[in-house]
Amino acid sequence: MPDIFFYPTEIGKIGIGAQGNAITALYLPNQVPPSHMVVHETQVLKEAGRQLQSYMNRELKNFTLPLAPAGTVFMQRVWDKLLSIPYGETRSYQGIAQDIGSPKACRAVGQANNRNPIPIFIPCHRVIGSNGKLVGYGGGLNIKIHLLQLEAGS
Repeated sequence: MPDIFFYPTEIGKIGIGAQGNAITALYLPNQVPPSHMVVHETQVLKEAGRQLQSYMNRELKNFTLPLAPAGTVFMQRVWDKLLSIPYGETRSYQGIAQDIGSPKACRAVGQANNRNPIPIFIPCHRVIGSNGKLVGYGGGLNIKIHLLQLEAGS
């Protein structure tokens, strides 16, 4: 059974899920975790909560957590690319598609971004439309805006 623990943040209560010694999920305030998860704070969850709070306090720019997101090979390629987007910067869906060698896969990149099971730790909030507009975010655009502003220092 996967473990979950909830941490209060400035954007609301965030649930972080783990299986074994790896983070497998993050639930934003408007998302409901599956009922089969066991509320239990393991060492890896405690560390994830500490790093999340440090990030929210602008004290941490790079997470050093063992991540194990479940997804297709294509999704894994997209999520790996998201991990390379530097703190405070953004990339477009089109740019990500080109970077992973699938320049015509903008929509598929968007779907992989949408299915990212570990937002914030895998920074899908840093992906925007090629026209510079903020588009969809699983936690809501208000949270995406908040995270981008937090990273911009405003």
